[in-house]
Amino acid sequence: MSDSRVLLLVDDEGNILSALSRLFRRDGYQILTASSGAEGLELLKRSTVGVIISDQRMPGMTGTEFLSLAKEIQPDSVRIVLSGYTELNSVTEAINRGSVFRFLTKPWEDDMLREQVGAAFEHYELKSNYARQSVELLEKNIALEKATRQLSDMLAGAESERDFGASVLRITQQVLHQAPVAVIGYALDGTIAVVNQMASRLMPSIVVGSVIESHLPSDLASSIARSESCGIARLPDGQEYRYQCTPFVSEGTEVGTILTFLPVINEHQPNSRNIEHDQHHS
Repeated sequence: MSDSRVLLLVDDEGNILSALSRLFRRDGYQILTASSGAEGLELLKRSTVGVIISDQRMPGMTGTEFLSLAKEIQPDSVRIVLSGYTELNSVTEAINRGSVFRFLTKPWEDDMLREQVGAAFEHYELKSNYARQSVELLEKNIALEKATRQLSDMLAGAESERDFGASVLRITQQVLHQAPVAVIGYALDGTIAVVNQMASRLMPSIVVGSVIESHLPSDLASSIARSESCGIARLPDGQEYRYQCTPFVSEGTEVGTILTFLPVINEHQPNSRNIEHDQHHS
């Protein structure tokens, strides 16, 4: 049975407890009874109670004293004092402190008392549902904050990886541009995509976006067209260079060609130049 429908009756008179038990049993409540405040407090330590009805005038501990202590044990319970009109003044202070939710009088009217207790349970359930929803909302907010932090960390990591990748790309481009080897990269249709610094010195007319064949000596263009991947060619500066064509492959598919030139070093030709000499005097 739900804890929200547990009713605790506290009265030192046995006949009152019996009468109240018979009255509320028809409403389906789980009923607990205690003949003193001390006994009632022990029950509250063992069972969750939705509504408490206590007599005011009891030996050893008054109803308001009992309900004040009951509030400390189960602050969410709805507490009702059942007493005579003459004891109203002694109950008022407890009502003001929040220890007592309702003050009902003896003798009682059955229907009115049942109605008041039903309203008390509705109040208790409303508070319980609100508390449960607040906990659920808090848990969802915590989960959302955790997910947000994880996403933020992932984005930060991705940004860091992107920044690292961009840095590597910039360095790679600089190395390629300043390499002491002439490098030309062109697509399968012959469109030039990459020309580094040394290639621009050897063939000043060559530009990105133009067609590779239009910039090469005719004999070299013919050799490349015949798929000769390497050989010796004389470039416009009059120097002989060893050329090499290397397929450029991306994700397993050939997408272009990397054409490199290295000077042919002949120690018996004093007019021959090397790449480092060109760089030093450029």
